[in-house]
Amino acid sequence: MAHNPLEPTPGQSTSARSTGRPFAATLHMVLIALMLISFALIAQQSSQALYHLGFLLLIASTFVQIVFGNVPPETDFRRSMALLGMGLGIVAVVFALGILLAPILANLGR
Repeated sequence: MAHNPLEPTPGQSTSARSTGRPFAATLHMVLIALMLISFALIAQQSSQALYHLGFLLLIASTFVQIVFGNVPPETDFRRSMALLGMGLGIVAVVFALGILLAPILANLGR
């Protein structure tokens, strides 16, 4: 019996888009494109507003890329969002600890 190419194979995720590309793999490519666009906005010299937009876009896409760099490309939308939330939560906790501990650690050196 021939296998229907539109049906998932036993090991394949059923949440893949019709192109066969899972959500996480698509988001990886979108994040890289956003980072390239943000670099172009930062490099332009005609508008300070575009510079600020590029800078904010670079910061946001970098944080999401840091987290999504650890998400397997074959992950579906639901699992990707769960891992993104958990990863951004971890990043927030690390930043908060750094802000809270910086004065204490600075006073240790005095």
